[in-house]
Amino acid sequence: MRTRLLAGSVAGLALVLGGAIPASAATGDASLSVLHAVPGVTVDVWVNGTKTLDNFKPGDLAGPLMLKPGTYSVAITDGAATDASAPIIGPVDLPLAANMNYTAVAHLDAAGKPTATLFTNDISAMKAGEGRLTVRHVAAAPAVDILAGGKAVITGLVNPKESVLNLPAGTISAAVAATGTTTPVLGPVDVAVKEGVNTIVYAWGSLSANNLAVAVQTIGGMHSAPAGVPSGELGLADQSGSSAGWMIATALLVAAGGAVLVARRRVQPVRN
Repeated sequence: MRTRLLAGSVAGLALVLGGAIPASAATGDASLSVLHAVPGVTVDVWVNGTKTLDNFKPGDLAGPLMLKPGTYSVAITDGAATDASAPIIGPVDLPLAANMNYTAVAHLDAAGKPTATLFTNDISAMKAGEGRLTVRHVAAAPAVDILAGGKAVITGLVNPKESVLNLPAGTISAAVAATGTTTPVLGPVDVAVKEGVNTIVYAWGSLSANNLAVAVQTIGGMHSAPAGVPSGELGLADQSGSSAGWMIATALLVAAGGAVLVARRRVQPVRN
C-alpha cells in the first residue's frame, strides 16, 4: 500500500470530516474506515464538496478515523476530476452515530454498476476464547452456495449482503460450489478464527472482467474476561442460517483470495 500517500489522505479526510485524528477516541465519537473496491479506476473522494482522498486506488483502505456524530455528504469522482459535479458514485449521505464503528465501501453492485454501501461493524465484546467473522459480498458476481458434507447449507449469498458470527477461536474447514451445484470449485480449506478480533472479509471486483479480489479488515480489542458478559450494539448483523454454514461462507471468501481470485492489492489490517 502507498503508506505515505495514504497517511496524508487519511489526515486530509479527518480534517474535513471532524478535525485532526485524536490519539484515542473521545466519548461519543464514531469510527469510519473507507475501502475502494471498484476495480480499474483511480478515484478522488469528496466530502461536503471538498476533496479529501486523492488518487485513491482499488484495494486501498483508509482509516479508521474518529469523527463527531453527524451526516456527511460523500461523492466519488474519477481521479482526473477537478470538482465533484460529475461523480461516479453519489453524492450519498453517510449518517454516523455516536460510539459506532463503520466501513464505507465504494464497490460494484451485482450488475456491475458502481455504488456505495455503509456497513456497521460489530464491535460488541466477545466471550473469552471467541473470535468474530464478518462476510461481505460486494462484487459484481452471482450468488454462491456453501457446502457442508457435500450438501448446500447456505444458498444464494448475494451482493451486498453480510453476516456476522461469533465462533470459538481455532481453525475451520469449508468448500464452495456454484449456485445450484454440489461439485466444489474451491476447498476444502482452513481459516483461522482469532480471539477478540473481528475479521471482516470482502469479496469485490467483477466476475465477468476476471478481476475478482478479496480484501480483509481486522478490528481488535474485543476480548472479554472469562466471567464477562457481551455488551454493545450489534449493528447490521444478519445471523440467519446455521453456524456451520457461516463458518464455511467465511472460509470460502478467505480461500478465494489466495487460491482462485486474483488479488489486485493487499489490504493491510486495520485495528482500532
